[in-house]
Amino acid sequence: MKIELSLKERAASSVKNAKIIKFVKRSLVLLVSSGVVTLALMTRQPAQAQNNWIETGINRGNPMIRMAVAEFPAQSGDANLGNLTNIFNRVLWNDLDNAGIFQMVSRSYYPAKTPSDPGGVVYDQWTNPPVSAQFLAFGNTADINGNLVITAYLYDVKNPANPSVLAKRYIATLNEVSTRETAHRFANEIIQTLGGGIPGINLSQIAFVSNRTGHEEIWVMDYDGFNQHPITSYGSLCLTPRWAPDDTKLAFTNYAGGNPEISIYSFITHHLLPFPHYRGLNTTPAWSPDGKKLAFCSSMSGTPEIYISNVDGSDLQRLTFSPSVNISPVWNPKTGNEIAFVSDRSGSPQIYIINADGTNLRRLITAGGDAVSPSWSPNGLFIAYDWGVTETGTYDIYIIEIATGRIVQLTHNAGRNEHPWWAPDGRHLVFESNRTGKRQVWMMLADGTDQKPLTSQGENWNPSWSN
Repeated sequence: MKIELSLKERAASSVKNAKIIKFVKRSLVLLVSSGVVTLALMTRQPAQAQNNWIETGINRGNPMIRMAVAEFPAQSGDANLGNLTNIFNRVLWNDLDNAGIFQMVSRSYYPAKTPSDPGGVVYDQWTNPPVSAQFLAFGNTADINGNLVITAYLYDVKNPANPSVLAKRYIATLNEVSTRETAHRFANEIIQTLGGGIPGINLSQIAFVSNRTGHEEIWVMDYDGFNQHPITSYGSLCLTPRWAPDDTKLAFTNYAGGNPEISIYSFITHHLLPFPHYRGLNTTPAWSPDGKKLAFCSSMSGTPEIYISNVDGSDLQRLTFSPSVNISPVWNPKTGNEIAFVSDRSGSPQIYIINADGTNLRRLITAGGDAVSPSWSPNGLFIAYDWGVTETGTYDIYIIEIATGRIVQLTHNAGRNEHPWWAPDGRHLVFESNRTGKRQVWMMLADGTDQKPLTSQGENWNPSWSN
């Protein structure tokens, strides 16, 4: 099936095929048409006015922690050490600032002399105004025997009798990649220690589609946008990357042979793993939480339906039986017993949920328009999705609480915002937006705040966060 069809070709297609093509293109990040529906039909709650239920559900229900982060000084005047120390300081600050649980205290409020070791901490200077910090991160860097040695502390400055929360020493290579990784590790330990035991996301990665080489290939980057690089080089269309639960594999849609097929890339062998080439369209793979099965869309039976198989394609089972288009499955990561997917059986693309054995089919979104691109939250409580009206060009990111049907709108009046995907901490989402003129990958907190771009070169879309 071709991804691009001219208006003349569309007119010549049968009604059934035109319907499938339009819907598949919408689901694969290309254009689709749908009926007009007013935004007032959707019971939604602006992110800035939302209640505590969403904050608690995304692991941000506690008061923000006032965090001070003193700049780590280099223990020598070596230029390379100084440069790497600056990188460490910048990455550590950004990681904690991105975490969504800290109120970062501006360094303009800090005392003139900041500590590099425990003996230099003057508690009143950090707990009194204007700093008024609850916690202080500090330490130093050194070049010891050709290694970057970072000594790092986290102190509860409001508890001078027993202030030490973390005391770490990291040994890294004297280069930027290793320095950034060390900053991520220390930030993760702080976040997990103070954030209710939930691991930080600073060593996670994001897969996405980029056309910056002239072809739509699968790329990967660090969670903060650093180290962007391609993992495919087919010179053709690749779409819908999805991480395996152990992050050692990536499933995606591959058009290298002309027909859309499921491919699985191994980060261990750097080669593709075998998966059958079924007849017709095969796309939108999704991993089960245990990593043993894939759900995907295939038109092998004539119309696009949801199937499940083992990772090698064996034990194939068909879940949906409908003359409409069924696509974009995603598993409930908490239970593994349910799959959300998109179907236009009601006349426009809508999100449905079905049990993994094919029973108990029900519609999740009932407001009309296009409700597509479901992503299930790590705790199983929410589904993020994008909802839009082609006629008005309005496409925004929403979250629905599955048990109650309560809805929160996360993006507002900023171009087309589509294809959300949850971070493993449940506090963040990644998504695509064309608000700057071209599609780029953006990140935000899961309440819709702190939206920031991660990519800028070429066009980039269809992001997926590692686990």
